[in-house]
Amino acid sequence: MLKSELISNIQKKHKNLSQNDIELITNLFFKKITKSLNEDNNIEIRGFGTFKKKVNKSKLVRNPKTNEKILKKETFKIHFKIGKILHNLINNQISNE
Repeated sequence: MLKSELISNIQKKHKNLSQNDIELITNLFFKKITKSLNEDNNIEIRGFGTFKKKVNKSKLVRNPKTNEKILKKETFKIHFKIGKILHNLINNQISNE
Protein backbone atom coordinates (compact mmCIF):
# COMPACT_ATOMS: atom_id res chain seq x y z
CA MET A 1 0.00 0.00 0.00
CA LEU A 2 1.28 3.43 -0.92
CA LYS A 3 1.04 6.41 1.40
CA SER A 4 -1.40 8.06 -1.01
CA GLU A 5 -3.61 4.95 -0.86
CA LEU A 6 -3.51 5.04 2.93
CA ILE A 7 -4.59 8.68 2.92
CA SER A 8 -7.42 7.92 0.46
CA ASN A 9 -8.64 4.98 2.56
CA ILE A 10 -8.68 7.08 5.73
CA GLN A 11 -10.55 9.87 3.95
CA LYS A 12 -13.22 7.43 2.71
CA LYS A 13 -13.87 6.31 6.30
CA HIS A 14 -13.64 9.80 7.85
CA LYS A 15 -15.31 12.22 5.43
CA ASN A 16 -15.18 15.06 7.99
CA LEU A 17 -11.37 15.21 7.60
CA SER A 18 -9.84 16.86 4.55
CA GLN A 19 -7.17 15.12 2.51
CA ASN A 20 -4.67 17.81 3.54
CA ASP A 21 -5.40 17.21 7.25
CA ILE A 22 -4.94 13.45 6.86
CA GLU A 23 -1.72 13.96 4.90
CA LEU A 24 -0.44 16.31 7.61
CA ILE A 25 -1.24 13.76 10.33
CA THR A 26 0.46 10.86 8.50
CA ASN A 27 3.55 12.98 7.75
CA LEU A 28 3.71 14.00 11.41
CA PHE A 29 3.38 10.34 12.46
CA PHE A 30 6.24 9.21 10.19
CA LYS A 31 8.45 12.16 11.21
CA LYS A 32 7.94 11.31 14.89
CA ILE A 33 8.87 7.67 14.28
CA THR A 34 11.98 8.72 12.32
CA LYS A 35 13.04 11.21 15.00
CA SER A 36 12.59 8.65 17.78
CA LEU A 37 14.63 6.04 15.90
CA ASN A 38 17.39 8.61 15.27
CA GLU A 39 17.46 9.22 19.04
CA ASP A 40 17.94 5.44 19.56
CA ASN A 41 14.46 4.93 20.98
CA ASN A 42 12.41 1.86 20.13
CA ILE A 43 8.92 2.34 18.70
CA GLU A 44 6.30 -0.07 20.07
CA ILE A 45 2.80 -0.06 18.64
CA ARG A 46 0.88 -2.56 20.77
CA GLY A 47 -0.65 -5.36 18.73
CA PHE A 48 1.20 -4.24 15.59
CA GLY A 49 4.91 -4.54 16.30
CA THR A 50 8.16 -2.94 17.36
CA PHE A 51 10.66 -0.93 15.32
CA LYS A 52 14.26 -0.96 16.52
CA LYS A 53 17.43 0.64 15.18
CA LYS A 54 20.30 -1.82 14.75
CA VAL A 55 23.94 -1.32 13.77
CA ASN A 56 25.73 -2.84 10.79
CA LYS A 57 29.34 -2.79 12.03
CA SER A 58 32.11 -1.41 9.87
CA LYS A 59 34.00 -4.07 7.95
CA LEU A 60 36.44 -4.66 5.15
CA VAL A 61 34.78 -5.45 1.82
CA ARG A 62 36.28 -6.29 -1.54
CA ASN A 63 35.61 -4.55 -4.83
CA PRO A 64 34.92 -7.49 -7.19
CA LYS A 65 36.28 -5.65 -10.25
CA THR A 66 39.63 -4.52 -8.84
CA ASN A 67 40.02 -6.84 -5.84
CA GLU A 68 40.72 -3.71 -3.82
CA LYS A 69 39.82 -3.90 -0.13
CA ILE A 70 37.66 -1.04 1.13
CA LEU A 71 36.52 -0.18 4.64
CA LYS A 72 32.73 0.02 4.69
CA LYS A 73 31.60 2.43 7.40
CA GLU A 74 29.16 1.59 10.17
CA THR A 75 25.55 1.91 9.00
CA PHE A 76 22.16 1.47 10.58
CA LYS A 77 19.15 -0.63 9.69
CA ILE A 78 15.63 -0.86 11.04
CA HIS A 79 14.47 -4.15 12.50
CA PHE A 80 10.73 -4.81 12.74
CA LYS A 81 9.38 -7.45 15.09
CA ILE A 82 5.76 -8.30 14.41
CA GLY A 83 3.29 -8.05 17.29
CA LYS A 84 1.34 -11.05 18.53
CA ILE A 85 -2.09 -9.71 17.47
CA LEU A 86 -0.92 -8.82 13.94
CA HIS A 87 0.83 -12.18 13.65
CA ASN A 88 -2.37 -14.02 14.58
CA LEU A 89 -4.49 -11.90 12.21
CA ILE A 90 -2.19 -12.56 9.27
CA ASN A 91 -1.87 -16.28 9.94
CA ASN A 92 -5.63 -16.75 10.45
CA GLN A 93 -6.36 -14.98 7.14
CA ILE A 94 -3.92 -17.21 5.28
CA SER A 95 -5.25 -20.41 6.82
CA ASN A 96 -8.90 -19.40 6.08
CA GLU A 97 -8.32 -18.84 2.35
